[in-house]
Amino acid sequence: MFRTNTCGELRLSDAGKNVTLAGWVQRVRKMGGMTFVDLRDRYGITQIVFNNELDAALNEAANHLGREFVIQVKGAVSERTSKNPNMPTGDIEILASELNILNPSEVPPFTIEDESDGGDDIRMRYRYLDLRRNPVRRNLELRHRMTMEVRRYLDSKGFLEIETPMLVGSTPEGARDFVVPSRMNQGQFYALPQSPQTLKQLLMVAGMDRYFQIVKCFRDEDLRADRQPEFTQIDCEMSFIEQNDIIELFEGMAKHLFKEIRGIELTEPFIRMPWADAMKYYGSDKPDLRFDMRFVELMDTLKGHGFSVFDNADYIGGICAKGAASYTRKQLDALTEFVKRPQIGAKGMVYARVEADGNVKSSVDKFYSQEVLQQLRAEMNAGPGDLILILSGDDAMKTRKQLCELRLEMGRQLGLRDKDKFACLWVVDFPMFEWSDEEQRLMAMHHPFTHPKDEDIALLDTDPAAVRADAYDMVINGVEVGGGSIRIHDSALQAKMFEILGFTPEKAQEQFGFLMNAFKFGAPPHGGLAYGLDRWVSLFAGLDSIRDCIAFPKNNSGRDVMLDAPAPLDQKQLDELSIAVVSPDRQA
Repeated sequence: MFRTNTCGELRLSDAGKNVTLAGWVQRVRKMGGMTFVDLRDRYGITQIVFNNELDAALNEAANHLGREFVIQVKGAVSERTSKNPNMPTGDIEILASELNILNPSEVPPFTIEDESDGGDDIRMRYRYLDLRRNPVRRNLELRHRMTMEVRRYLDSKGFLEIETPMLVGSTPEGARDFVVPSRMNQGQFYALPQSPQTLKQLLMVAGMDRYFQIVKCFRDEDLRADRQPEFTQIDCEMSFIEQNDIIELFEGMAKHLFKEIRGIELTEPFIRMPWADAMKYYGSDKPDLRFDMRFVELMDTLKGHGFSVFDNADYIGGICAKGAASYTRKQLDALTEFVKRPQIGAKGMVYARVEADGNVKSSVDKFYSQEVLQQLRAEMNAGPGDLILILSGDDAMKTRKQLCELRLEMGRQLGLRDKDKFACLWVVDFPMFEWSDEEQRLMAMHHPFTHPKDEDIALLDTDPAAVRADAYDMVINGVEVGGGSIRIHDSALQAKMFEILGFTPEKAQEQFGFLMNAFKFGAPPHGGLAYGLDRWVSLFAGLDSIRDCIAFPKNNSGRDVMLDAPAPLDQKQLDELSIAVVSPDRQA
């Protein structure tokens, strides 16, 4: 046996036992005639003691150990003289009687510590070393626990875990596909699935009733902190249900995860907020409700007083930051520069302070009487010590999104976005379609298989942009952790949807004929939801990025710097696939 125990399990009750441990050398400390080695494995750290008086040769061998050497040690468990209360094994040590070096190690390029000296790039290049660090390991253990709880919960609700193919056909809607050339079918391509959407719907047609899968999905899109080219979904579908059934079941699953993983009991029903209200009051379809600062529209209060910026605006909105009237001019100028950043795009910001005596002082005092400013104060429900921040613009939706960024920044600065506090809600009643300037047509906001609300179906012929969908997203702390919809199960309605999206009947049949044909054979009413596992884990781990809860993530350019992928193919492979690579210069 390489080991009788792990490096995290021995306690004072094991004193006197002869044990064998194996692991990596965390650090070596020499004190007089003794050498102390901290031995680490996945389970913890145990201190090993080599005593020159007992075995000089053994102590000499220990002196030559380096960081990350893989060793095996035999010895007796002993009570430590100088205990370490910060370690679970801090009451004991191993008095070494034998040392075997299983594999030496070069000096690692960064320290394998909780707080490493390695930057992101070098840690990603040596990800197998980074995974030895406790914070990253704990994230993967958390991920494991969550997947086990997901399976346990869904199994208790009668779901079957069914795998769907990784090589599928390309879809024209949504994000870009990753495509895979077929050697046996020259000039033709598979696509890696963006989601198992149509396949899980076919499983409902097949009578599987309740399906789930913890599945890899792929999207060739620009990356950010909560997005990777490959990601993992908890993908679910149910038959003979309505929207409320799905929301209740998966809200139950969320509460189960909070209780079992974080020890948090959520007893109140999650808020259900219409999409229109989320956009009106928070400028986002994923509002962070850990703090207030709801938008207040100020058109009636602030227009018509000679301040041209407001007088010419199509939207004026404000937020009230409680207790922030102490902000200095320097801080307010910094906020103004923040909203003027190109990625936010506001032209400026107006502020107003409520003084201790109740008077309001603003950056546009010369245009507004104290009477009007008091009306502003009342509209904003602001009291002494509060700060009012106002943005305006000629596009209400765009200005609300700018105000959303300002709200989130104020929440961050005021410490209101506590990672150990959770605010959960459902955003419901999404628009069915959204206009694409690039395509110059209506696009499906979720996907073309989403069912319109029954009361809006008549509008498909007269005003499709006004149609709402039976769609819903779960949002936690401003992060969309999952979403889904009731699906269309009628082939005629599905054909109508494709028509609105600009598909010819021939194109719809070519791309999705398999699904519409299946609907003709007794498709049940069905719907589902997909949770983002990576986002759930990062939320519970308190991470700003999903990368550290994925074993081998890509960087912000979509590259795996450890494997050096993507990479050019050998010419022989290209020839077998009948593929010619055209240089960017020739494409231009």
